[in-house]
Amino acid sequence: MRSVTYSMSISLDGYIVGPDGGFDWTAPDEEVLRLATDEVREVGAHLLGRRLYETMLYWETADQDPSLGGSMLEFAAIWKPLPKVVFSTTLPAVQGNARLASGGLAEEIERLRAAPEESDIAIGGATLAAEAASLDLIDEYRARVYPVLVGGGTPFFPQRERRVDLELVESRALGSRVVHFRYRVAR
Repeated sequence: MRSVTYSMSISLDGYIVGPDGGFDWTAPDEEVLRLATDEVREVGAHLLGRRLYETMLYWETADQDPSLGGSMLEFAAIWKPLPKVVFSTTLPAVQGNARLASGGLAEEIERLRAAPEESDIAIGGATLAAEAASLDLIDEYRARVYPVLVGGGTPFFPQRERRVDLELVESRALGSRVVHFRYRVAR
């Protein structure tokens, strides 16, 4: 069965964006970008909330920017054709290889898991991930922890009063002072 993974950059105090909505502290260096590219390479479909979809729209045309280096062009080349499902009640349409979700989150994940592919299903966006977590649909959490305390904002982990036991799959310190963690949900 295809795994559902939730991967984001987070501050040491657990936020994906600060109280002002900013996330400039997550600008990836080459090593972090390679890690993100490798993760996306394993994905067969990406589920996104509206805000993350709008942020990631940049990558739909990034390959046309002559100032981009090889690593960014490689990420764009993998991201652009990746099938994406966008969960939004306000967007009238989406661009690129994306479609608006036709059902609820659980239905979309069930449909994708039933496909004969073996690649992961990635989920992005705090609100969407919180819904998936509350439905016990996330199989693996991946966090790139940045050495910054932002003091509040949007948390990486959903604020649910429910215990979830995790098993460490990997931890790796990157040269940029970022630490990458992969935890599998213990079932």
